[in-house]
Amino acid sequence: MDIQQQIKTLSEELRQHNHNYYVLDKPTISDYEFDIKLKQLKELEAQFPEFAEEDSPTQRVGGEITKNFETVVHEHRMYSLENSYSKEDLLDWEIRIKKLIDDPVQYTCELKYDGASISITYEHGILLKAVTRGDGTQGDNVTANVKTIKSVPLKLKGNYPPKFDIRGEIVLPFEGFNKMNEDRIEIGEEPYRNPRNTASGSLKLQDSAEVAKRPLECLLYTIIGTNLGIKTQFESLERARQLGFKVPSAATLATSMDAVLEFIDYWNVHRHALPYETDGVVIKVNDLQQQEELGYTAKAPRWAMAYKFKADQVSTRLNEITYQVGRTGAITPVANLEPVELAGTTVKRASLHNADQINKLDIRVGDEVFVEKGGEIIPKIIAVDLTKRLENSKPTPYITHCPECQTPLVRTEGEAQHYCPNYNGCKPQIIGRIQHFISRKAMDIEGLGGETVALLVNEGLIHDYSDLYELTKEQVIPLERMAEKSAENLIKGIELSKQIPFERVLYALGIRYVGETVAKKLAKHYKSMDALAKATIIDLATVDEIGIKIAESVVAFFASEKNQIIMERLKRFGVQLELSSDQLANQTDTLKGQIFVVSGVFETLSRDELKQLIENNGGKVSSSISAKTSFIIAGDNMGPSKRQKAEQLNILIINEYDFLQKIK
Repeated sequence: MDIQQQIKTLSEELRQHNHNYYVLDKPTISDYEFDIKLKQLKELEAQFPEFAEEDSPTQRVGGEITKNFETVVHEHRMYSLENSYSKEDLLDWEIRIKKLIDDPVQYTCELKYDGASISITYEHGILLKAVTRGDGTQGDNVTANVKTIKSVPLKLKGNYPPKFDIRGEIVLPFEGFNKMNEDRIEIGEEPYRNPRNTASGSLKLQDSAEVAKRPLECLLYTIIGTNLGIKTQFESLERARQLGFKVPSAATLATSMDAVLEFIDYWNVHRHALPYETDGVVIKVNDLQQQEELGYTAKAPRWAMAYKFKADQVSTRLNEITYQVGRTGAITPVANLEPVELAGTTVKRASLHNADQINKLDIRVGDEVFVEKGGEIIPKIIAVDLTKRLENSKPTPYITHCPECQTPLVRTEGEAQHYCPNYNGCKPQIIGRIQHFISRKAMDIEGLGGETVALLVNEGLIHDYSDLYELTKEQVIPLERMAEKSAENLIKGIELSKQIPFERVLYALGIRYVGETVAKKLAKHYKSMDALAKATIIDLATVDEIGIKIAESVVAFFASEKNQIIMERLKRFGVQLELSSDQLANQTDTLKGQIFVVSGVFETLSRDELKQLIENNGGKVSSSISAKTSFIIAGDNMGPSKRQKAEQLNILIINEYDFLQKIK
C-alpha cells in the first residue's frame, strides 16, 4: 500500500472509531489502541504533508489561535423560541396553529438541552464553518474551536447534500464539568458556576488546544438548507444520525397534544438521570410544509414552542451557617440545612458563596429557605420564606476571624471572598497545600494520601511540604492504619519524588493561579527556581501568556521569608529546582519574540527536531499562519494553500539551511 493510501485508510479507520466512541457510545477498540493509530497518522502526515487530508482526525488536538473572532452573517437566520410554562400555554398555542392549518398536525418532541447554540455549515461533506447564534442574524466564527469537539464530524459519511447548515447545542456533560471544577479548586481558582456558561465560554477561548482539553459535546437537532429532500422534522433527525451526527435518542413523534403532554410529564421526572443539563422540551410542528405555512413572528417561529421545566425547588430550615477554609485561605460560608429530598438526592448543605450573597438574601439562622437544583449541580438557596421568619430573628453578621485559627480575615478590593492571611499557621491551609503537593499531577508521592497528610500535620510530624523529606519510617509506623510495609512505601515514595522534573515541582508549590500550563511556561522561561524567585512583576508580565494577576501572586509567594526557607530546604533535600542538563543544553534567546510555522519535508532534520531547535532558542512554534507569524520554514511539498497565505501576508519563507544559519 502506498503512503497516500495508507494515510487515507488510517484516517477513515480513526474517523469510524471516533464515531463509535463519541456518537454511538459503543467503542470497538481501547483508548490505547486508538492513541497508537493516531500517533502513527501524525507521524505519516509530518513526513508526507502533501498527503495530509484537510479533514484529518489529527485536527482534533487544536492549536490554532484566534485573537478576534470574525463576525459572520447567518445564511439562514437563527430564531429564538417562544417559551411556555404551563400546559394551558401549550393548549393555547395549539389553538393558534389550528386556526392557520386545516390538515391534521403532528408534533416532534425533543429535550431542550441547555448549552451554547451553534450553526455548522458543511459543503461537499466537509465541515466548512461553525458560527455561534449571536443575535440570530450574525454570530462569531468559532470553527477552529468546534473542530476540536470529538462528536462533531469533520467529514460526513453516506449520501449528504452538497451544502447545508445543521443546528445544535454545544453542551458540557455533568461528569466533565465536575472534573474541570476539581482541577480549578486544586489551583486555588473559583469553580465554574454551571455547565451552560462554561460551554459557552469555551467556544470563545483563543487557543483551540485549550478547547480540545474540555469534554464538550455537540447535540444536533435540525438540518437547514434548500432541496434537501427532507419532508419532516423527525426525518431531519434520522437523516442527521445517518450522516454521522450525535442526535439525542429521546426525541419522539406525537400525534396529539395529549401525547406531547405525556412526553413532558415523563421527562420532568426522568431528566435527572441524563448526563447533560436539560431545562425543558421543544415541541415543533413536524411537517416542514406546515412550518412554512405558519411562518415566523419578528422573533420566533410560529411552528415551535419551548416548554420550560420548573426548577426543582423545596423549602427547608436553615439550622446553622458554618465556614470552610480552602488551601489558598479562601473562606466559603456553608448553609447547614434540615435534610430534605431534592431531585432524587438528600440535600443537607448548600454553598452561600460569600458575604455579598448572604446580605443579598438577608439569610438568617432559623429561616425557612427555598433550595433549588435547576441547572446547578450543587444545590443553592434562592430565597427566604419571610412569612415564616422567627420574631426574634437577627441579621447574620459575617465572621471577622478565621474559624480555624482566629486570625482576622481580609478582603481584597474587587474580590468577593474573604481570606485568612495566616498562610503558615492555619491548619486547613497547611493540610490543603501539602495534599496538593503530593497529588498525582504534582509530586505524585505513592503511599501518601490526603488522610495521612492530615494525620501527619495533626500529630505535629510535618508543618509544611519540605518536612516530608525528613520523615522516617519509625515516625510514621505509629500512625493510624499504618503497617510497616505501608510506612516503607510512603518513605520510598517521598524519596522517588526527588526525581520529579522542575515544572511539576513548581506546580506542586501551590502558588495561586499557577496551574500545570503556567508552571511549564515559567519553568521553561526562567529555567530555575532561583531565577524565578528574583523576577519582578514587570519581568513576569512579559512572559508569554502570564498576566499581572499571576505575576503578583508569584512575586508575593517568593517574597515570603517562610517560603524562602522552604525553597532552601527543598534544594538541600535534592528536589529538582531547575531544568535538567538535557533540558538546558543549547538553550539561547536568539529567536526570542519570533513565531515560526514549519511546513514540508526536510533533508537534514525532522520536523520535530526543527521545532525543538526553535523552542530551545527562545522562539515559538505555531501550527497555523497568521499576521503574527515571523517566518515559515519550508521544506519539500509545502502545502500550496500555506504558501499562498504566506504570500498574501508578506511572511518571509526560508529553508532549513537559512534557519540553521540564523541560530548558528
